[in-house]
Amino acid sequence: MTSARIHEGLEGVLVARTALSSVEGERGRLTVRGHAIESLVSEVPFEAMVGLLLEGALPTASRLRELQAELGSARLRAHARLAPLGPTVRSADVMRELATGLSLLPREATAVDALGMAAVATAGWLRAERGEEHLPPQPELPHAHDLLRLAHGASPTEGAVRLLDAYLVTVAEHGFNASTFAARVTASTGADLASAVVSGVVTLSGPLHGGAPGPVLDMLDAVSSPERAADYVRAELAAGRRIMGMGHRVYRVRDPRAFVLERALSAYGSGEGASLRLALARAVEHAAESELARKYPGRALRANVEFYTALLLEALAVPRAAFTAIFACARVAGYAAHYAEQRREGRLIRPSALYVGPEAKAPASGPSCSTVGETATSDLVEFTAALPRPVG
Repeated sequence: MTSARIHEGLEGVLVARTALSSVEGERGRLTVRGHAIESLVSEVPFEAMVGLLLEGALPTASRLRELQAELGSARLRAHARLAPLGPTVRSADVMRELATGLSLLPREATAVDALGMAAVATAGWLRAERGEEHLPPQPELPHAHDLLRLAHGASPTEGAVRLLDAYLVTVAEHGFNASTFAARVTASTGADLASAVVSGVVTLSGPLHGGAPGPVLDMLDAVSSPERAADYVRAELAAGRRIMGMGHRVYRVRDPRAFVLERALSAYGSGEGASLRLALARAVEHAAESELARKYPGRALRANVEFYTALLLEALAVPRAAFTAIFACARVAGYAAHYAEQRREGRLIRPSALYVGPEAKAPASGPSCSTVGETATSDLVEFTAALPRPVG
């Protein structure tokens, strides 16, 4: 076994076939069921992306209306489960609350049920953080519209709904990332869909996977003006710190999702303040790209999805603490699609590990045997002899 090759982090290891999405890191291309992400974003609502992922094709107009109604009904059911519990399921961490809400779904819950719960639990946490009561969903509304209304307590503008739709479509699916793989491992055991989605959500909560959008805004706050971008980046690199939102495990060029989110933000507008913020972000991105290329000439460190996610969610008045949860509200669709694919076509995922611990010690006495527990090694004999004996 000592000569076995170890694939740390499973990078480059093919573990399954999928018809859901293709992530081409060298070319900077994301394809979802045959559609380039650039052609989907700003062209279809989130309900259409759900249909594409779960049913294999973009829905017809009538099916799109049905999906909207199904998601609305799922939000109502989620509210009926969560609202009576009040503060008993409250958590200081939105991702824990989201996972708790999803764990309340019954074993027979569908993908649409999980999407409804994700939206209602996330919006409920945001309202509770402000000391406000949960609002009941309006099932006749499109999903992105009602998610914003539930979170903020007021009807959003059409531009805000389009912007959130663009974001949800962009991040709904992205290959075998860490949280999707976690969901597929759970699915491979025969567990129910809600359990697989919870696996994905709790994996997404880790800072190395879904935790960078908030710090991107902290960085922009620190830079404060485009003229300071280059000096800031050089100082951070000299201090050995990362430039948040730059670089990706797979992409060797600019993340295509950064492109579509930047485009959506530019189209959104919303005043001089938003335009200045976007100009600042672009200046920091360009400075970071230049300085990183100089410092690491052999590595391609370009903007990833989290860079412009930060600006987009800020523009929608989402608190930084909830950025990853809004991401999860979209990615649940991808988890559910992978769950179905794994249950239909996959097998139990059970990799092996190379043991690097100490060799088994020779038995203290008696003949060698292969039956565990039949003989004891000397240190085990000494350990058990030193244990206190029961009294009486």
